[in-house]
Amino acid sequence: MHRSFGGVSVLRGVDLAVAAGELVTLSGPSGSGKTALLSLLCGFDVPDRGSVSPGPASWSDCAVLPQALGLASELTLEENVALPLRLAGLPVDGVAPLLEELGISASGGRFPPQVSFGQRQRAALARAVVARPAALLADEPTAHLDAVSAVAAVAVLRRVADEGAAVLIATHHEAVHEVADRVLVLADGRVG
Repeated sequence: MHRSFGGVSVLRGVDLAVAAGELVTLSGPSGSGKTALLSLLCGFDVPDRGSVSPGPASWSDCAVLPQALGLASELTLEENVALPLRLAGLPVDGVAPLLEELGISASGGRFPPQVSFGQRQRAALARAVVARPAALLADEPTAHLDAVSAVAAVAVLRRVADEGAAVLIATHHEAVHEVADRVLVLADGRVG
């Protein structure tokens, strides 16, 4: 898969597969193309050459945790987390335990602008995993978390993979790399 922006090749011949039940981390310096690769894999963008297979799926199959988080400001944290379940017509009974596990249950009734960025990041992680997707693409999911919160987030990410999801995480956080089945490095537009 290839992707260029303004005539500059960002990704060159990237070939990547993540198996069900596998947690793979993607490392590389800022600007190396990690976010661009995740955008291609989740269907937010299309490659100049090559293809994404099997291609982007629905939220029930593939969940995305972008750096921008994408929480709805008019919904509480709890309502944001429950949204994928409600859209799929599923019961929302798994929301409260997940908020508790991530240490944000006390803030569940607050709106995103009323809480810290770290709390919003944990809510976005909970929203991404609450419907038990078959695949999870996460872009820097622990970047704004303190040490205790990061440990909880890493445990959730590992559990999602252990429950059978294919998980790909772009991260600089060593604690995430430590629980990975594979650590890949993106440099000069190639994964190695």
